[in-house]
Amino acid sequence: MDNLLGYLRQLNIASMTLRVVLAMLMGGLIGYERERKSHPAGFRTYMLVAIGASLTVMMSQYYDLMEQGIWADIVAEVGRRTDMARFGARVVSGIGFLGAGTILVTARQEVKGLTTAAGLWASACMGLAIGAGFYECMLVGFILILFSLSLLPRLEDAVNEHSRYCNVYVELDGIEKLGGVVNRLKADEVRLFDVDIETAKNPGRAAQVNAVLTLFLPKARTHTELLARLSTIDGVSAVDEI
Repeated sequence: MDNLLGYLRQLNIASMTLRVVLAMLMGGLIGYERERKSHPAGFRTYMLVAIGASLTVMMSQYYDLMEQGIWADIVAEVGRRTDMARFGARVVSGIGFLGAGTILVTARQEVKGLTTAAGLWASACMGLAIGAGFYECMLVGFILILFSLSLLPRLEDAVNEHSRYCNVYVELDGIEKLGGVVNRLKADEVRLFDVDIETAKNPGRAAQVNAVLTLFLPKARTHTELLARLSTIDGVSAVDEI
């Protein structure tokens, strides 16, 4: 086993092919999980990020190998101009422009795409490990990334459902309808900490009011029950947790 791993860590056709294929498969599997949930970066995006990162590390290894071999005389004459270790660092910092493109703030003042951006960054780091032939690290990283993206959200939803703090987005037919929402919260013994109000003007229609409420729930009330009760109030056209 040690001899096989040692061989696969060398820079040869077999190891380079294996690394690129592994990067494609691992990145693609992580991207598929995102695409299945209709996130902006999916199957092909993650696959390409992982492949590009693995190629970058292999390229730095190739340059280092060439400078110690065929290019040794030239390097001795002109000096070494490039730090090969910086190739991977450029990938990690350069992936930021992709991650920034997946993050947006919705009209509900809700930040979307942070997990996708973090997944892209982690996928790039996994690609770097694959390109370097660090197979053990790659396998552990892949399992943990996939676990974080596919299984942890279920645990997070279960914990949030029973949390006593809640942020609720409400669309109202008019500012006067906010009083009905506040009265319902008082009747349910829900404490209102903060209200962020925004008015959206629609031509030919009454101004629509969008409000984000920061609430503290009593022990007996769940988030789902609260949203259901708020949705029945006259003048409330939409309600959602953010």
